Amino acid sequence: MIWLLVLVAFVAVAAVLSVTLGARSVSINDIWAGLSGNVDTASAAAVAKRVPRTFLALLIGAALAIAGTVMQGVTRNPLADPQILGINGGASLAVVVGLAFFGITDAFGYIWLAMLGAAVAAVFVYTVGSLGRGGASPLKLALAGAATAVAFTSLISAILLPRIDVMSVFRFWQIGGVGGASPDKILLVIPFLLVGAVICFASAGGLNSLALGDDLAAGLGERVQTARLLAAVGAVILCGAATAVAGPIGFVGLIVPHVCRLLVGPDHRWLLPVSALVGGGLLTIADVVGRVIAPPQEVEVGVVTALIGAPFFIAIVRRQKMRAL
Repeated sequence: MIWLLVLVAFVAVAAVLSVTLGARSVSINDIWAGLSGNVDTASAAAVAKRVPRTFLALLIGAALAIAGTVMQGVTRNPLADPQILGINGGASLAVVVGLAFFGITDAFGYIWLAMLGAAVAAVFVYTVGSLGRGGASPLKLALAGAATAVAFTSLISAILLPRIDVMSVFRFWQIGGVGGASPDKILLVIPFLLVGAVICFASAGGLNSLALGDDLAAGLGERVQTARLLAAVGAVILCGAATAVAGPIGFVGLIVPHVCRLLVGPDHRWLLPVSALVGGGLLTIADVVGRVIAPPQEVEVGVVTALIGAPFFIAIVRRQKMRAL
């Protein structure tokens, strides 16, 4: 309970910092004016723009953290992450195909395309990682995901190079960020995120059983494949919807589950909601850092999370290697 209160306070502080800090600092009066719709001053206008940006960062961070936690539970792979497993890459490729060949440019179309691409990528990576002896081992899944992500990136480049018009639209989205947040976009993505989150939370008990191993989970009466499929569907919905509105933001789903296990242990009934809080706060803080490190320019949040996540990923790999020795 204490950790829960601390994390709620962390999210609240992150939200306040996100509204007040940036290229232009604002006062309490500016915040009140911006929230009330009075944008006569530049500072109040900045607040009015930062509020939906903050809300979107909290939503996307929570979604990616929940998805990463579920993916690590489903695959029993500590390196599982929407980006590392190629899920974000599949969503990105689907969006590019929709842009280049079908002229889809609205956010609603992006969401459905991204979820379709994420689902196809997830099935493909799991199928490839399951080939050979031992089935879907953590190492094989990580290698299959990395290879798939590289292949998707190559396909995206092949589609975009001759299409300058599509590249100009895609290049800002590809970095990953929440700067384009708007109330309409938030209202559009919330139903998808809610559905994905509900499915993932409903899968918490099944994920606890899967952590014991397929044989033992089946012996306890768990329908292993059904539990794995249900949890994966929730994670894919979250990844697809989050990627559609914010671009392929990486490493949030990798970092947050490991941190949260240190706080509340491996029980997914606690791990999932705590991951949502930490993920939302982390992405919001990363967005704030991107706004203040090089004013008046902004560094997209996808770049900041990559700078944070890459050393963390290396540390996890080294830790797993030491355990294997």
